[in-house]
Order: sequence, then C-alpha cells, then structure tokens
Amino acid sequence: MIKNPKTINDLFDQKYGEKGSKSREGFEQRAEAYMVAELVKESRKKAHLTQQQLAEKLNVKRTYISKIERASSDVRISTLRKIIETGLGGKLNISVEL
Repeated sequence: MIKNPKTINDLFDQKYGEKGSKSREGFEQRAEAYMVAELVKESRKKAHLTQQQLAEKLNVKRTYISKIERASSDVRISTLRKIIETGLGGKLNISVEL
C-alpha cells in the first residue's frame, strides 16, 4: 500500500522498488521504450504518414512499425535514426547529460 509519497521518486520507490533494484530497472526500461514509441508515433502523425506508408519508405513490414509504436520491440539507435531521418525526413539528435 502506498503511503502518501511526497515526490514522484518516492512513489516510484514504493511502487517499483528503489533505484538500482531489478524491479525499478525493469520499470525504467519499459518507460523508456514507451517514450520512444510515442516519439515515433507522434513524429509519424506529424509527417502525415500511415504506418503502412512509413513501412514502405523504410522497406519493412507495417507490423514492425506497429510493434515499435506499441513499445513491444526494442529499438536500436541505428533503427530509430533510420525511421526519423529516412522515413520521416527529420533529424535525430541524442544528448547526454552527466
């Protein structure tokens, strides 16, 4: 039972385990996959493309695009770059903050 968390991290600690724990790492990986999925889906819609049209531009099956957009497939950076740059005509920027 969750006891009045004061911060989002308190909530995550209670619900998914403390940072560094196996359960918390699993949650964070799923959350990152979901964010990538939403990025691809929203970018595709912004480009006014269907999943089928994007798939054709990338020479892949529509079901592959669907899996990515449902976060049910891990996406390599090279694949994400291909989707954004080749499929959608955009530019993928990745940054690291320490």
